[in-house]
Amino acid sequence: MILEQIQHPNDVKKLEEDKLPVLAQEIREFLIRKVSETGGHLASNLGVVELTIALHRVLTFPQDKLIWDVGHQAYTHKILTGRKEGFDTLRKYGGMSGFPKRAESDCDCFDTGHSTTSLSAGLGMVKARDMLKKNYKVFAVIGDGSFTGGMSFEALNNAAELKTNYCMVLNDNNMSIAPNVGGLSTYLGNIRTTEAYTDLKMGVTNALQKVPRVGNHMVDTIRKTKSSIKQLVIPGMLFENLGVTYLGPIDGHNIRQMERAFREAARVEGPVLIHVVTKKGKGYGPAERYPDRFHGTGPYDIRTGVLKDPKTKPDYTDVFGEALKNWAFSHRKTVAVTAAMPSGTGVKAILEVGKDRLFDVGIAEEHAVTFAAGLAVGGLTPVVAIYSSFLQRAVDQMMHDVCMQKLHVVFAVDRAGLVGSDGETHQGCFDLSYLSMMPHMQVLAPMDRHDLEQMFVYAMEANGPVALRYPRGTALDGIHHAQPEIHEGEGEILRLGKGTAFLAVGSMVKTALDAAELLQEEDGDSVTVVNMRFVKPLDTGLIDNLLKDHDCVITLEDNVITGGFGEQTADYICRRREDVHIEHVAVPDSFITHGSVDQLRKLLGMDAESVAGRVRAYRGRQEKKA
Repeated sequence: MILEQIQHPNDVKKLEEDKLPVLAQEIREFLIRKVSETGGHLASNLGVVELTIALHRVLTFPQDKLIWDVGHQAYTHKILTGRKEGFDTLRKYGGMSGFPKRAESDCDCFDTGHSTTSLSAGLGMVKARDMLKKNYKVFAVIGDGSFTGGMSFEALNNAAELKTNYCMVLNDNNMSIAPNVGGLSTYLGNIRTTEAYTDLKMGVTNALQKVPRVGNHMVDTIRKTKSSIKQLVIPGMLFENLGVTYLGPIDGHNIRQMERAFREAARVEGPVLIHVVTKKGKGYGPAERYPDRFHGTGPYDIRTGVLKDPKTKPDYTDVFGEALKNWAFSHRKTVAVTAAMPSGTGVKAILEVGKDRLFDVGIAEEHAVTFAAGLAVGGLTPVVAIYSSFLQRAVDQMMHDVCMQKLHVVFAVDRAGLVGSDGETHQGCFDLSYLSMMPHMQVLAPMDRHDLEQMFVYAMEANGPVALRYPRGTALDGIHHAQPEIHEGEGEILRLGKGTAFLAVGSMVKTALDAAELLQEEDGDSVTVVNMRFVKPLDTGLIDNLLKDHDCVITLEDNVITGGFGEQTADYICRRREDVHIEHVAVPDSFITHGSVDQLRKLLGMDAESVAGRVRAYRGRQEKKA
């Protein structure tokens, strides 16, 4: 196998050109097999195999810098830099990350995980290179879906001032996770069909370079001249008008053509954008037909593409989507807003009510929130559904454009808490902190599907901004008795004990109940368990009543401890009683690596056994004092 010849960075440069298509096929077969066992991002990686090979033929690692936007498509890059054996542990705790990691290899120059960052990061590296008078190439890859994010245009605008080389590769597969939307998608679609210019330009360049002595000089002269031909052949010339040299479109599965274009681009004195057209999921039928399904997948059967462990019960996303749809049928002013993830967030369900009820703004979270603010001012009730870790990008817009005006915008914060295999960039462990600091924002966290259904109705009937945050995974179904209706700022006591009280939010309520059961069975210790429901406003009345006969309070949340529910609760309690022992079960003040949620919770001391152990330790210390 040719793939076996790739053991170290830059080994691909040693291969003869006719061996490269075979290498590409072997890499695809390897990825299809490995991801079928571990799960991971498949379709995006299958689409960039030839693109990655071409880049590695032009660049020298680790000297040269290659920045991947998002980074979930860097599997081939990892293979070509000698990490093939690590795929057995892909996205497992202690194993290889599914994203570029500087700590993992010096061939990864920038940690990524969110979209629209590569052009800015690459531009910074170019400026650092020039100021320190170093000599290396900088290539930044960005997808057409990421181009809908405003940060990419901020970087392009800044890059136009460059007088030295900077290469930006636009990987255009007409997809983000869902099909792309908007004017930029249409613009790129028009360019994809305009191959006449590229063929003409490459033909002229190759012919001139063959002219003895003066050929290369003539090419450089032409390159520096604004070409009226380009203005005639390619509609709009958006990138050229921004001051960026444009090359393309180029077949993203033709290694020779890309390699030639990359080498040419690396000689330009200024910013260059190389437009490469690829097919997401290429080489694997199921992924080509359903690229969104194979964007991030669990283990699957290679022959059929069917998941080995298919979902049999609704998850929280499904419950939310159904609640949204049912509400929208009888409330015509209800609309949904999402940032390129109508299926992933569940808002696609509202399409059954009407196509005009869903706004997919593309990968543009900041715009999504302020757009929703405008919808609210205009008299609609927008529901903004975005993953927790991605909503971080729109903190200013939530604060300034929604909360300051007390607008009725409902935020459906999906994938809250620990999410597992995608690691640091995707863990939703900060939302309780950043949402709670916003004036006028109400923050709720359901313990099960019934809680979520009731909270959604409460949020839609409320005044002002409301955030519902819920985890990834199967929706728990009635983990306790029939719950009362939701009232502003009110929690509920699920289990009444004495001495010790667990104040829990969201998915940690189940952990609290399990820990209480362990203490009852093994120690005969009866513990109070409260489903707080609201993180903001805090149920201070319930807490006051508990403080009358409880000397130990343990807060439980799947959020970072800094600025979270526990710290807010402790601040209130300490102002009421100084003799109460308070402990926090929460994510530590750090970024959490990849691994299964259950595994991570145990390692962080957030599982039922660890929580019960805290109570035993406290009681043991009290007995010694006595």
